[in-house]
Amino acid sequence: MSDSFAIEYALTLPDGKRESFAVHLDRQTLDLQRTPPEAPPVWTNLEFHQCSNCPLRPDRHPQCPLASSLSDVVQLAGQLASYTEVDVVVTVPERTVHTHTTAQRALASLMGLLIATSGCPHTTFFRPMARFHLPFASEEETIYRATSSWLLGQYMARTEGRAVPMNLDGLLDIYENMQVINRQITRRLWAAVKLDASVNAVVLLDLFGKALPLTVDDQLAEIRYLFGAWLDRRGTTPPPELRDPDDLD
Repeated sequence: MSDSFAIEYALTLPDGKRESFAVHLDRQTLDLQRTPPEAPPVWTNLEFHQCSNCPLRPDRHPQCPLASSLSDVVQLAGQLASYTEVDVVVTVPERTVHTHTTAQRALASLMGLLIATSGCPHTTFFRPMARFHLPFASEEETIYRATSSWLLGQYMARTEGRAVPMNLDGLLDIYENMQVINRQITRRLWAAVKLDASVNAVVLLDLFGKALPLTVDDQLAEIRYLFGAWLDRRGTTPPPELRDPDDLD
């Protein structure tokens, strides 16, 4: 088995031109694998609109890893308006997804994947979601995936003997940090592009990031019905359909 795998986005533009982006990820670490350009764009310098919550130092990390991960995509995105319609085919190891959508939505999905695997210390939580990447996820799907990923991570930390709470407080902190990052990456992108597709792609990502800390309880209440089997159980006795027939009266 290869040490890496790829997720490919293929966009067909209105003029028939086709652009492909292959995101190569290390199979174990989910690190983004790419060869940095010899002359990185100025807007990818760490100190260019550096995030106030950034723990990196310019002497060790002259380039912002998140900005650098987006630079190849931005070269195309800078020439696209947000509502340009595109055909998109996304190929992940398990399946292929095909949709017709706007440039900003296609780029939001691709850029979300790149951000999660970029190496930014604040985005490492999203790597399990990147491994099971779901292109064009709805808000409901994203709240399910984000909270499930967070709680599974907490469970695994407990199996290692760590005393971690089984609540969502840490998840809300992650999304609050993402608001800072999204604001600064938007400023970087405005320095790099002529049209707004990539900028508005980040705006779409940021809308969810802003909403989650404020509305997570309401959003979870809306999908509570999905867990009726858990909520209706009494004690630890399995329901009749799951019991051994010999144990039934």
